[in-house]
Amino acid sequence: MHTLLQIAAKSAPSGGAETGQALIATAGAIVITGAMLAVVIGHRSGRLPQVGRIAAFAERSSGIPGWSSLPLAFVAGALSVAVFGMYWDISIHLDEGRDPGPLANPAHYFILMGLFGIFFAGLLSISLPKGSRPSRSAVRLMNGWYAPLGGLLMLVSSSFALAAFPMDDVWHRIFGQDVTLWGPTHLVLIGGAGLATVGALILLAEGVQSRGPQTPRRGPRALLFRQVSVAGAFLVALSTFQAEFDFSVPQFRLVWHPILLMLAAGIGLVSARLTIGKGGALWTVLVYLVIRGLLSLYVGPITGHTPLHFPLYIAEAIVVELVALRIAADRPVRFGALAGLGIGTIGLAAEWAWSHIWWTMSWGSALLPEGIIAGLLAGVAGGVIGGFVGGCLRTAEAERRQEARWAPAAAALVVIGLFAWALPQNAGDPVRASVTLRDLKPPPSREVAATVKLDPPNAADDAEWINITGWQGGGSVVDQLRQTGPGEFRTTMPIPVNGNWKVTLRLHKDRQVASVPVFMPKDTAIPVEEIPAKPSFTRNFQLDKKSLQREQKKGVSPFLTTAAYLIVLGIGLGLAAALAWGLARFARRERTTA
Repeated sequence: MHTLLQIAAKSAPSGGAETGQALIATAGAIVITGAMLAVVIGHRSGRLPQVGRIAAFAERSSGIPGWSSLPLAFVAGALSVAVFGMYWDISIHLDEGRDPGPLANPAHYFILMGLFGIFFAGLLSISLPKGSRPSRSAVRLMNGWYAPLGGLLMLVSSSFALAAFPMDDVWHRIFGQDVTLWGPTHLVLIGGAGLATVGALILLAEGVQSRGPQTPRRGPRALLFRQVSVAGAFLVALSTFQAEFDFSVPQFRLVWHPILLMLAAGIGLVSARLTIGKGGALWTVLVYLVIRGLLSLYVGPITGHTPLHFPLYIAEAIVVELVALRIAADRPVRFGALAGLGIGTIGLAAEWAWSHIWWTMSWGSALLPEGIIAGLLAGVAGGVIGGFVGGCLRTAEAERRQEARWAPAAAALVVIGLFAWALPQNAGDPVRASVTLRDLKPPPSREVAATVKLDPPNAADDAEWINITGWQGGGSVVDQLRQTGPGEFRTTMPIPVNGNWKVTLRLHKDRQVASVPVFMPKDTAIPVEEIPAKPSFTRNFQLDKKSLQREQKKGVSPFLTTAAYLIVLGIGLGLAAALAWGLARFARRERTTA
């Protein structure tokens, strides 16, 4: 704490939370954690019998042991609250910029409530069982205390997500505001919370497997509802990594979009079909569309923030169901590979068409053939991983034939290879932009129309995008420029160049992701001077990151940067390894071989 306070005293306002707010947030987290631990200790000691009674009620209502059904009820609500807060928070930062601190942004409260709810669900699950071992895959903590495997994984995942909050503040103090969803600590937060759904899937399967003669039985619809709800949450979680494209402010190459989309479809829908059975993929998509539709309704029309777009996954779900009619699921990895092949072709084509209907940044011919090849590989790899996940979670009665153990690992290597291929980007060859602005509205609410001439004129030929993007001025604007001649483009809507708006001319072609500042306000907290929107000017394109991540600190030690990224990478790989271990443990101990 002393070290953090020293850093805070030396940090500019853009470098992290105010010291007072950081202390209040820390105190609040300690109180909440203490309260949760008090509930657990009270139950384990017998001084709080109400916890056991509530778990017994959950068991009678669901037909699933209370150590599984009660935490699953908690995690369902917590995940909904967390994802609601996440998308609301992104829209606030996109439209309004950085906030005064963690307590000044209402969305942060929902994120924290959701994360603490997931944490408590995991803590409750491992604390509820007393005496006997709750499931064959349960993990021994100490003498006579066994923790359900899924609950333990939920606890681990949510712990990483909660730890990302203070890590994020320290990161901003050292490196400045990175203003991207894909910031390392942001990925830890989103990945930890989202992948807690894998723990929930395991916990539900554990509960189903562990039902004894005394466990009340409910109809198949009750179980189907719970399976579909968790599978839908898993698909929503897998899709959160696409948020920069959903909000039309991607800071990375466009090829990432089909890669991430096909991976989510392959993993989420194949695993859903294997664990739920007939119609599982379609039911999962229905839950996903309801959740994302409500989120888009709130974030866009209700709050007035930038609209939130999302993929449909309908064609992909139909493909998975059709493949399941012809291919037996006794070899889940093989089934996943064939379903992934359909996802990466027919599903990719459907999402390509959808991008021209609703997305702001559509997939054009410039994405060929890279987008098709990458999407196909991602679909097959995602299908294989989904086959591994779903195959591990299948019930004891399900027959499964022996398959090559190397296939899921090979699919993971394909995913890593796709990420390594898509990640590098640069400022490209030297390009100059001559911009002429025509006032449409006078100051102080100045809006302009722009004419852009590129040198060389062919600089934007076959570009993935050339647009003018404005953000953090009380909204966001993405104008796909209209070409009027060789190397000449014009805006199609008014562009605000006033107040706190940040406006850039952006160009993405092959690995080139570059931009030219059109207007940037003065910011004493960084500090930087204003880049004025003159009636006419000529400026060179620079790496896009320099414009979009204007608040990053300069002169940070390369050793410190490398070490920080390696630590975050290690956390991510550790979490992925823990989940893979959990799935393999469940499959090995819970499923009997026919």
